[in-house]
Amino acid sequence: MVLTKGDDYPIHQSPEPIAYAGTDRNFYDRYFFNGYAPDGSGFFAIAFGVYPQIDIADAHVSLIRDGKQYSLHASCELGKERMAMRVGPIAIEVVEPLHKLKVTIEETNGIAGEVVFTSRSAPIKEPRFMHRVGSRAFMDYTRMTQNGHYAGWFSLDGDRRELAAGTSGTRDRSWGIRPIGARDPQPIPDAPLPAFFWQWTPINLEGGSLFFHINADTKGNAWNTRAAWAPDGCDQSQIVEGRGLLASGNESGTRWPDGGTIALELSEGPQTATLKPLSRFQMRGLGYTHPVWGHGMHHGALKVEREEFALDTLDPLAPENLHVQTLCKVTALSDGGASQGVGVFEQLIIGPYKPLGFKELLDGAA
Repeated sequence: MVLTKGDDYPIHQSPEPIAYAGTDRNFYDRYFFNGYAPDGSGFFAIAFGVYPQIDIADAHVSLIRDGKQYSLHASCELGKERMAMRVGPIAIEVVEPLHKLKVTIEETNGIAGEVVFTSRSAPIKEPRFMHRVGSRAFMDYTRMTQNGHYAGWFSLDGDRRELAAGTSGTRDRSWGIRPIGARDPQPIPDAPLPAFFWQWTPINLEGGSLFFHINADTKGNAWNTRAAWAPDGCDQSQIVEGRGLLASGNESGTRWPDGGTIALELSEGPQTATLKPLSRFQMRGLGYTHPVWGHGMHHGALKVEREEFALDTLDPLAPENLHVQTLCKVTALSDGGASQGVGVFEQLIIGPYKPLGFKELLDGAA
């Protein structure tokens, strides 16, 4: 058994050293961040994943400038050291747990930066995500989500820009089981055709943070969903939880959302929130569904690569382009009147989904 830095902290969950996370090869531990200026400009996102059973870590930084999305992908062999918190040029520091985190990107291939996230309130804990495909556990994980403010800067090919005043966004932490690394070649005898439906809308509003998400089957029946309202400065006991229903559509010929309205059942906070799109971010920039830089893929001891693409030239129905975050202006209505904000509408739809008219594996909206 290997002892690592993590073993000197009182965080063990089993008799094993921290280097060993259970027995499922698909176990992962992940950080995610996104941010944007109050007017919706300057969008960026960061992801950092650790995969103890396959002894790999990877990290991604992606930002939008002038209609193009630029990414820095990095992957390394973990060496069983989960507390290293660094993959090549990308490092994460937990400055104050559940409140302040810092991400540093050392200049590599023309991309550099430093951002500090400070929370608006305590994080919410979403319902445990447990989903099977046939007989096999496809997902089994927990996630906490938190809105906050950012300070810092990014440099692209020598053009350094400070984050705009009032830059806000979302960060989350999730851990458990998801498909990672190389795909299992063994088929599942009783598995249906591939299908997945996901919508997530973390929103920064005046006075608080609104959250809604849904996973549903092909008929629209939710198997994981919740709405939550977190007033600024609240602790975990003051978070208001309830339900929501999101009515939305998609851009013609795509599976990208074109906005929507959330009807909310919360004892406090907004009653409705209407989302109007401003811009689109491709999640492949952080490795999600990426054909080369998918999460947990082995690239050797260390590999770092830059990628860039024009957002208006992408094939919307290519599998790697289905998963998006659409930045939206948001108007929320409550008993106190209307409030304004900004948030993201994340969506991934694979296969049929009856409520939105999708009938095939990759058909676009009518």
